[in-house]
Amino acid sequence: MKSALVLGGAGFIGHHMVRRLKKDGFWVRSVDLKYPEFGPSEADEFIRGDLRSQATCLEVINRRFDEIYQFAADMGGAGYIFTGENDADIMHNSALININVLKACEVSDSKNIFYSSSACVYPRHNQADPDNPNCEESSAYPADPDSQYGWEKLFSERLYLSYAKNKGFRVRIGRYHNIYGEEGTWRGGKEKAPAAICRKIAELGDEGEVEIWGDGLQTRSFLYIDDCIKGTLKVMRSEFQGPFNIGSEKNISINELVLMVASIARKRVTIKNVQGPEGVRGRNSDNKLISLKVGWAPECELEQGLETTYAWVEKQLVGAKA
Repeated sequence: MKSALVLGGAGFIGHHMVRRLKKDGFWVRSVDLKYPEFGPSEADEFIRGDLRSQATCLEVINRRFDEIYQFAADMGGAGYIFTGENDADIMHNSALININVLKACEVSDSKNIFYSSSACVYPRHNQADPDNPNCEESSAYPADPDSQYGWEKLFSERLYLSYAKNKGFRVRIGRYHNIYGEEGTWRGGKEKAPAAICRKIAELGDEGEVEIWGDGLQTRSFLYIDDCIKGTLKVMRSEFQGPFNIGSEKNISINELVLMVASIARKRVTIKNVQGPEGVRGRNSDNKLISLKVGWAPECELEQGLETTYAWVEKQLVGAKA
């Protein structure tokens, strides 16, 4: 039986990855600082531990795994990473995790690892036009990310690539673009835009007002969680190192996203644009490279994924009020 290690396995993407690997017949160890928020882990072994501790990393990476997935990071939505109030924690915690993880992998000779990077690595000047952003993989340099979260991700990409070059690691890197879906954080300040919008609309009656940070004309593309897992596995098991974009090429303004969710919910919504952190003006995945080298493309249409996500968020909200 093949074995896999999922670091950050209680998080949104990690929790889904554990489930998929079990379906694929892997023995799975999952590690996280906390337990999964929306149900027990399906891992064969779940270890609650702080990967900022080198001792913890050496303990949980104490054998050779066929596949390692590194999702653990200090992260959140725009309200967490763009305010500037959490920069030191984001930089320190995530960098320390990756340094410790790689050292423990070297000690245990477990060197086949996927690193989850982010579209936040791309330069802000390439994303000033909401209708024509440039997020081709090679455009990440010269570097100028719009957040310290993006700078840390870029640093850690270089760290993993250095271990591949100097230490004989088989590294694969994916740059995620706004992953959404069921079992993602939907309240508390770290939620991403789709979950936050679903929550705000679910909280309304038949009609009402939804506050959106900025003018709402900023654009993003959003990738459904099932497509994210499939893309990650394709990259991990390919012959190419990356980094690869793992995202959707369909961009949409945040105001349009609100109206799409409102239509799904069959509610009449008025958008109130207010001051708040909003990030770059436009961001959209460029999938030419991953299509050419890996043969992956997303399958789930945005409206279809949002229908499932909205129904799940609405159910959570009802449960929270009960």
